[in-house]
Amino acid sequence: MTGSAFPYDNKPRAKRDARSQVAERRLSARSAAQQRQRATHRLAALGEMTGGIAHDFRNLLTVIESGLRSAAKRADEPETVRAYIAAAREGIDRGVELASQLLAFAKHQELDIHAGNLNEFLRSFEPFLRYGAGPDVRVKLELGSDIPDCLIDPALFDAAVLNLVMNARDSMPSGGEIRVSTERLVQTAPTPDPPGPGTYACVRVKDRGCGMAPEILRRVFDPFFTTKGEKGTGIGMLQVQALAQMVDGRIRIRSEQGIGTTVDLLFPSIQADI
Repeated sequence: MTGSAFPYDNKPRAKRDARSQVAERRLSARSAAQQRQRATHRLAALGEMTGGIAHDFRNLLTVIESGLRSAAKRADEPETVRAYIAAAREGIDRGVELASQLLAFAKHQELDIHAGNLNEFLRSFEPFLRYGAGPDVRVKLELGSDIPDCLIDPALFDAAVLNLVMNARDSMPSGGEIRVSTERLVQTAPTPDPPGPGTYACVRVKDRGCGMAPEILRRVFDPFFTTKGEKGTGIGMLQVQALAQMVDGRIRIRSEQGIGTTVDLLFPSIQADI
């Protein structure tokens, strides 16, 4: 009787072992799937960053090339040539600064975020905005008063505004005017659209270009979506959005076909309201 009990005792144990092995295989498969998913996300993020770096540096190189081309046309005006060359050198310095910021980001170090005034940044960057807009487009700077200080990364802010100006330029192939303005925005009550209640420093880039249809406007922040064909990366607006989110800011866009596009960058004030 004792010997005949062994087969019955082994069957439940064998079933448990089989179930355990199946569970382990499922867990292993799930873990492998999660690792593949994480790897896919890392590759996608790397692709976005690579495209973003190329996009920003292409913008800076366009500005530098424009300055050097203008210098070549004024070869008989030494003072003007020196001014163009100085601006091109400053563009190179900003490119180096941007590279340092991107490398810091890649190494998970803190970026150069500190308190600053948007009017000061825009005044110093104005020549680059004009070069980036090209000879057929006029950039008009309208800096408001009483603009509150906010937290910002200067290099990434420059890249974001230049990005918006060049997008505006591309929407006006026959030329036109781009207005870059600042204002103090006070929001006292919640609204369906951003921002929430608070005081903000607002940078507005406005053009009278071709504008966007509603279905295009809904996709401007989709990764790799572009209306520029092979000339676009589909990363530029994502970078502008990332800059705003980095400092708890907001971005909002209004556009209408045949009328133009307005983009607002909103940065929370760090000053106490009086």
